[in-house]
Order: sequence, then structure tokens, then C-alpha cells
Amino acid sequence: MFVRKEEQEQMEVLLRDWREQRGNLVPVFVRLHEILGKDGETVFSFKARPGVSYSLRAAYRSASDTSDIGSLFALVDIIDDDPSARWLSVCFYAESVTDPEERGNLIPGGLLGEDGYCFDIFEEDEGLMAYLEARAEEARERSHHSGSPGLP
Repeated sequence: MFVRKEEQEQMEVLLRDWREQRGNLVPVFVRLHEILGKDGETVFSFKARPGVSYSLRAAYRSASDTSDIGSLFALVDIIDDDPSARWLSVCFYAESVTDPEERGNLIPGGLLGEDGYCFDIFEEDEGLMAYLEARAEEARERSHHSGSPGLP
């Protein structure tokens, strides 16, 4: 579910119009969206900054107040500095995930002012998708109980 219908529509237009030159990343992005939202409690926002990035942000809706957005637990950015060669960056708060295979990049203060792990995707990779699904489960579980920063 999206916080704002117009943001969902922006994402759908981007995906429909995305003409890939490499990597087959549209289905990867769609799958990441599905992975992050599979619990049914996740709400999304989508921030479009053409020429820079398109950011899908996953958070929880507060259980106590259905109008309140709770804990942000993941970001999936489509990096758009070269629209013919876009790539994905999937980020989680460092405190909410482990990286046992050291596949991510630790970004101090880089995730809305907090330390984060970002995982870059340039092409379809089933092994990496399974790894990211495990990280998403960790992030969902930890943020649901600890209260990471909310959506800006």
C-alpha cells in the first residue's frame, strides 16, 4: 500500500516507460517491491528526482494510529544519473541488518542521517536477491520492534 496514490502512479509510469539498456532491472525492482511488502503491513512512498534517483521507501504503519507512518526499514533507489544505464541501490539501517557475506557497502550517516548498508544491483542475480530477501526479513523484524526513523 502506498501513502499517496499519486506516488504509486509515478512509480507505475516510470516502470512502464523505463527502456533498459542493460541488466533487466525492471523485474528486479518489482520483485524487491514485492519482497518488502509481502507482510501486508508495509506502506510505501516514492520520491522521484529525475536525473538523480527514484526512491521507493518501505515503512510500517503504526499499529496504534492508522494515520501515522511508523518505522522506515528499507529504501530501494533507482540511480538515474545515466538513464540509459540505471542501477539499483537497496539500503537498510546498519543496526537492523547483518551482512555475513560482506556484500554491502557500509555508508556512515548515509541513510537519512543514520549508518546504513547499501547493496548495489547492476543485473539480475538470484543469489543476491535471496541474500537481500534475508536482509529484508531482518530489517522488517528489527525495525518493527525497535522504531527506526519514520518517513520524511
